[in-house]
Amino acid sequence: MSYRHGAFFDEAPTSLVTPVEVDSALPVVVGTAPVHTLPKDTAVPVNEPRLIYTFEDFVSQFGKVPEGENRHDYTLSEFAEVFIGRYATAPMVCINVFDPAKHVKTIPAENGEGEAQTVADVSAVSPTDIIGGVDTSGKRTGLALVEKVFPLFRKVPGLICAPGFSATPSVGIAIGAACKGISGHFKAMGIVDMPQSIARPEEAPAWVNDNNLTDENLLLFFGTPTYGGAEEYGSVHLAGVIAQRDGENDGIPFWSPSNKRMLCEGLVHNGAELALTPVEAANLNGNGIITGINMIGGLVVWGDQTACYPGVTDVKDASLPVRRMFNWIGNTLVLTAWQKVSNPLRRRLISSVTDTFNLWLNGLAAREYILGGRVTFEAKDNSTLDLMGGKVSFHVYVTPPTAAREIMFTLEYDPSYLSTLFSDAA
Repeated sequence: MSYRHGAFFDEAPTSLVTPVEVDSALPVVVGTAPVHTLPKDTAVPVNEPRLIYTFEDFVSQFGKVPEGENRHDYTLSEFAEVFIGRYATAPMVCINVFDPAKHVKTIPAENGEGEAQTVADVSAVSPTDIIGGVDTSGKRTGLALVEKVFPLFRKVPGLICAPGFSATPSVGIAIGAACKGISGHFKAMGIVDMPQSIARPEEAPAWVNDNNLTDENLLLFFGTPTYGGAEEYGSVHLAGVIAQRDGENDGIPFWSPSNKRMLCEGLVHNGAELALTPVEAANLNGNGIITGINMIGGLVVWGDQTACYPGVTDVKDASLPVRRMFNWIGNTLVLTAWQKVSNPLRRRLISSVTDTFNLWLNGLAAREYILGGRVTFEAKDNSTLDLMGGKVSFHVYVTPPTAAREIMFTLEYDPSYLSTLFSDAA
């Protein structure tokens, strides 16, 4: 140690750590884009996640829907146009599975002359392509690429969507599975469109049960939004409403998207107008299905329950805003505590973690984003063997507010007010 003479200062690590921000409504969307329209010298993004902030950026990376073709067939294009363009929310992660070299159709030669042509055909994309998987070389495709979003972009998926394909039960189940243990650590919510094959709204609950779409991480939407006379996917609009609502609340998902305006003209189902009565909509809600209803303020999202309701009534799973808050809080805890991993397991570490998160939870409670919360380090959660092995557990108690789904007034005739018929002088 060198000889020192004079006044000096040193620095110590801050015991309180600023919580890491998590994108509560970042949508990861698996679908189809018009990549066959990109310039020939452009690498076609097939099963390659891309982070998109503007619609212009989307077009430059994924192409533009050709004139005369239906945008509805290019599900990523519709999502980007509605989510970014109409709801003014961003960013989104796009995963295109349409491969112009693989998904093709043959057009016979005109008048039987010349050779038949092999051309790209977006309709050849199947639910299997959306579900994807991991091959023997470790290459991921479709929904299996959700795992790569955080390593690639350092952003945690908030919503997982596959508009145009999620109405297939196998895709919906795969979306629910993809919401859990993302990159081994995080959770998200999946949004599923219910199919047009359901004849009437009252048959929707049976379809859900028959197809086992009762996951607490799934949100089911019944109805098809329309805009400019064209049909759009309900999952796209629900994602837009959720992101818009979160944006109004500092990105904190404590407020249900229910009763917030949808940016579309109306809802249809099987080509007919879907004008649900409050009773009909409540029947769907009571079976874990979200829809739209035209009440005060226009057409709004309607429903506060996840797909596991009413089979599961645990508030942390069944209540939409509570489930999303648990995901968001859990994801935030993981990201913030990560910088403490491999530090010496001593009292200073315990105090730093509990102080950091208690201060954060107190701040959330002060703004009424939660009703209350605390983090404790308890002996019952930490055995001697666990501590010797470097495993430390903290207990987080937290109460996000549930949605006020029923407001009741009791009217009673009060005869005592008959006294007002008599003058004060009398």
